[in-house]
Amino acid sequence: MQVTDLEWMITIGVAVAVLLFDVIVIGRNPHEPSTRECAIALSIYVGAAIAFGTWVTISHGGNYGLEFFAGWLTEYSLSVDNLFIFIIIMASFNVPRQFQQQALLIGIVLALVFRAVFIALGAVAIEQFSWVFYLFGAFLIYTAWKIGQDTDHDDDAENAVVRFARTYLNTTDEWHGMKMVVRAGAKRALTPMAIVVVALGTTDLLFALDSIPAIYGLTQEPYLVLTANIFALMGLRQLYFLLGDLMNRFVYLSQGLAFILAFIGVKLVLHALHENELAFINGGHHVPVPEIPTLAGLAVIVVTLAVTAVASLWKTRSQNA
Repeated sequence: MQVTDLEWMITIGVAVAVLLFDVIVIGRNPHEPSTRECAIALSIYVGAAIAFGTWVTISHGGNYGLEFFAGWLTEYSLSVDNLFIFIIIMASFNVPRQFQQQALLIGIVLALVFRAVFIALGAVAIEQFSWVFYLFGAFLIYTAWKIGQDTDHDDDAENAVVRFARTYLNTTDEWHGMKMVVRAGAKRALTPMAIVVVALGTTDLLFALDSIPAIYGLTQEPYLVLTANIFALMGLRQLYFLLGDLMNRFVYLSQGLAFILAFIGVKLVLHALHENELAFINGGHHVPVPEIPTLAGLAVIVVTLAVTAVASLWKTRSQNA
């Protein structure tokens, strides 16, 4: 895929502009957004992703368009799963509703930064070492197994980094808006918002470890990997408030994501075998195994998400009836 410098600059420029717009709007008017506000913003972001994928199809070819949509849907699904953890963090730290937008925005910015770093590292690793697909595939299959076991999600927001901050750093339980550090007597202390940001940041780091190998299993184009992640994170803040308690109705989301990650993991292993250069496998020669076409991969992802959503809503509706 030939991406011009102008395309890169426009893409990064628009992403930064949208991010700055969010920062300025939220900074000037911190509030809990209405359902109508969230629905409009989310529609714009989803529409923009579809329009971008259509442009990729027209400008660079249908296969690249399919790769973008497959990557975007997968990253979006993983981002929705990420929302479960965000909700748990907000509840665990009793973040006031008026501050949740700012905290979410910080979490999304951190997610973009971490994913950009891993995208760059992944691109270098793939370029230099073809066997890295074996590692990516094995890691995704293991991750799928772990996610499939964790159907209720982990209610403990106190991860190791947060516990370290609480134990060894001076902290205060009083909220001071978006301030991270305040003066408490003669010393400076970290506010609850700082602890929340640490929790969100470390969560984002862990999710980046899962999401980047997953999308590299669908496309090896760094431009598509980056844009799919950007569009997946756009609107995540609005989705948080729009779904609210409805998040609890997606009871089969973990199983659906586990199946998708396992499928991509197998796809990666097959690709690694097809491109094999490891001496102890088939004497260092390529293994003649079938590879899964992009269209088939996209179909599996779409059908899995549809079945997961319908089954989840049907079960929760039956339980509430």
